[in-house]
Amino acid sequence: MRDRLLDVAEHRFLTDGYEPTTIASIAAEAGVSVDTIYKGFGGKPGLIRGIRARALLGSDPVPAEQRSDELQARERDPRQIIRGWADFTVELAPRAAPILLLLRDAAASDPDLRSLLKELDADRLRRMAENARRLAKAGHLRSGVSAADAATVLWTYSAPELYELLVLRRGMPLEEFGRFIGDAMIAAVLRP
Repeated sequence: MRDRLLDVAEHRFLTDGYEPTTIASIAAEAGVSVDTIYKGFGGKPGLIRGIRARALLGSDPVPAEQRSDELQARERDPRQIIRGWADFTVELAPRAAPILLLLRDAAASDPDLRSLLKELDADRLRRMAENARRLAKAGHLRSGVSAADAATVLWTYSAPELYELLVLRRGMPLEEFGRFIGDAMIAAVLRP
């Protein structure tokens, strides 16, 4: 039932927009009560959080974050690690970016959503900071690039806005997008 509810909510948000979509319309289409949605998600921001969390699992039975951790544990070549991260971005961006871009646009006029957007951005930065610290600890960062600098680079290249600019607006194929962000991250943070 949870997946069905998130499917309906995502479809309604992306089709009708955040503000026009009501909890009642989501409940009716999903065949649940309004109370079920409020108890399970707390309202529309909670649905957005749930849609995003599900998107970040990826398309594989093993969650993307776990696969990333496993890649970092077994791979010694930092270029291959970053190329793996680029592959994860290509896998996750089509799933997560549309709802995050919707959230960004709706947050312009809703203080509660601005808070949620900051929370989700901070969560992505936290993950990128962990990745950057691992690169730094292994001695892979180029001279003059701190772990904090590397985290900012990784955070930027995993941003839904970059996917929006290059893939959605410029029509860059996903495979090319993956190569682009992998090459850019490698050039920006790793030793030559």
